[in-house]
Amino acid sequence: RSFPELFEKKNYELRIAGGAVRDLLSGMTPQDIDFATTATPAEMKEMFTSAGVRLINNKGEKHGTITARLHEQNFEITTLRIDVVTDGRHAEVEFTTDWEKDAERRDLTVNSMFLGLDGMLYDFFNGYEDLKNKKIRFVGKASERIQEDYLRILRYLRFYGRIAEKPGDHEPSTLQTIKENAKGLAGISGERIWVELKKILLGNHVNHLIQLMYELDVAQYIGLPLDGNLEEFDRVTKSIQNLCPKPMTVLSSLFKVKDDVTNLDLRLKISKEEKNLGLFLVKHRQELTKAMGPEPLRPYQDFIMDSREANTNSKICELLKYQGEEHLLREMQQWTVPSFPVSGHDLRKMGVSSGKEIGTMLQQLRDEWKKSGYHMDKEELLSCLKKL
Repeated sequence: RSFPELFEKKNYELRIAGGAVRDLLSGMTPQDIDFATTATPAEMKEMFTSAGVRLINNKGEKHGTITARLHEQNFEITTLRIDVVTDGRHAEVEFTTDWEKDAERRDLTVNSMFLGLDGMLYDFFNGYEDLKNKKIRFVGKASERIQEDYLRILRYLRFYGRIAEKPGDHEPSTLQTIKENAKGLAGISGERIWVELKKILLGNHVNHLIQLMYELDVAQYIGLPLDGNLEEFDRVTKSIQNLCPKPMTVLSSLFKVKDDVTNLDLRLKISKEEKNLGLFLVKHRQELTKAMGPEPLRPYQDFIMDSREANTNSKICELLKYQGEEHLLREMQQWTVPSFPVSGHDLRKMGVSSGKEIGTMLQQLRDEWKKSGYHMDKEELLSCLKKL
């Protein structure tokens, strides 16, 4: 049985809400579909339990969200609500049956629509027009929306990158409001900021949006360096677009020194892997470049072979993206790390007994092997040892 029938039977209204409506209207498949309803969490629990539908216990209930598990899928259904008290980070809510009041507390017009299961669109703030015209606007007064949750400044920028046709198409008053409220981002947790920032870094108009963060005083409150290298950022974002970079690879072009990475980490609590990638790029982006001549990849391959770490390969690929070396990147992705063909065992068989001597010889052979571009096989290397 489908759960909409359960709602219908009890005369509760149920509609698709928010981002999923935006995606469906843009002709995209939504990643997840959220529902909104006039039923309270208590009413939903009672209804689902008596119908034998499994509920997933999540922390959403005090905000009015129930998660039901049906046909191997989770569905989030949230009671219509009004924010009573907001402190710029989270809200206390009370429930309502008024759809417009619920739409009113959502962030952007394109995210404030509802879609009936019969295909009827409920759009109180002109969201559909804005979506068609690729306009990003706050619902109601921008300053009120932002002061309810300062993260909405970054959400505005992220959806601008996702929906707007060209850079620079903002309402001046919206930008002014963002500038006046930028300081509020200082109170938002690093983890929440990093989630939004990563999406911005992989979206369209990223160069425009990061420049904007500096112009609107947003940058300093979200861990970006005060004197970010905007020229380098501009250069790198132009060539990296189609290479599927990691967010950190894009962001590293803003950094001038490794302290910029450390400071970002202090503010945003990025993962260890992300931090290491940032440090790696800042350290090697200038010196580690392609070789002239027939083997342009050699310096990168040598670096990987000399490194004793496991994920050097993926860092080198990010470095190639950063440098805009599309062809070398393809080649690098095809290359498998060759394994050194000689072992201490081989040398013992040849009558070398001292461990120390074996170590020295292996190192010498390794150097010869490297000089050959890792092409020499066991036989060649051992006969080379006789010459040595």
